[in-house]
Amino acid sequence: MTTSAQARVIPLHAPGREKPADEPPRPGQTPADAPVVAFPGRTAPAAEPEPAPDAVSRLVRFLKHRLTGDYAVDQFGFDAELTDTLLLPPLRLLYEKYFRVTTHGTQNLPDDGGALIVCNHSGTLPLDAVMTAIAVHDETPGRHLRMLGADLVFQTPLLGTLARKTGQTLACAADAERLLCSGELVGVWPEGYKGIGKPFSARYRLQRFGRGGFVSAALRTRVPIIPCAIVGAEEIYPKIGDLKPLARLLGLPYFPVTPFFPLLGPLGAIPLPTKWHIEFGEPIRTDSYAEEDRDDPMLVFSLTDQVREVIQTTLYRRLAHRRSPFRD
Repeated sequence: MTTSAQARVIPLHAPGREKPADEPPRPGQTPADAPVVAFPGRTAPAAEPEPAPDAVSRLVRFLKHRLTGDYAVDQFGFDAELTDTLLLPPLRLLYEKYFRVTTHGTQNLPDDGGALIVCNHSGTLPLDAVMTAIAVHDETPGRHLRMLGADLVFQTPLLGTLARKTGQTLACAADAERLLCSGELVGVWPEGYKGIGKPFSARYRLQRFGRGGFVSAALRTRVPIIPCAIVGAEEIYPKIGDLKPLARLLGLPYFPVTPFFPLLGPLGAIPLPTKWHIEFGEPIRTDSYAEEDRDDPMLVFSLTDQVREVIQTTLYRRLAHRRSPFRD
């Protein structure tokens, strides 16, 4: 006896035998239901962050604004865009790579509102003021230190214009109070020429702070006073002499003689690569005094001595922990 086998119909489109898509996958494209197996040792590429605008882009934007006149200058002549684009980048190399500035107490710098930053002055040339301005700008949300300069700065051709463009103004009570009332950070170096031009043998010994005009400005505007001590600037140009006849001829407060200048000519004008420390002390409040006490000479003298003593003590403390002017 024979049996006949029953024929079975196998559907062409049963599960696992679906009709292929009319359009074949493109090269490099996988079907949606196909598993993707990563090669051993390979990970998915991370999303690349958007590149920050480079120096060339900033420069192009700066030149465009210059040509169109679309930039702002305040009532003192301060040009923030020019300062941030052209001046701060090269000076920051000096700040970070050459003097290797370390800052301390930056939490004492206010994020907003006015404050008066009072610093010691030294170094034969005022590089300490420039480095302090960079420290304030980099350690706050982009704020600029509005420095009070001597008459000689603004009487010098080109230098005076550049000083105005970078936010400096004349060291007088009226300008200081206008800046402080506008909520600016104002920097002052009350030792003046006595501090910056003192001999190397008197390094880190503060000179007289004048009559306390900076304290009067802070009292009238009710802003805090922040003492600032700078270590490292005294050794960049060790001043061992002063050619006074030549200084009088040139209209300068002094003409320095160092171990390298003027002996080596222009090479002697290169500052020594010392290691710097800039420390901002705790703010001294002035808003607790009564209005009738703000012009009290005894109060002004007392606060002036207090600020000077804080800076001098900070300098001695920093020096006590320093082993070498070039390394620590």
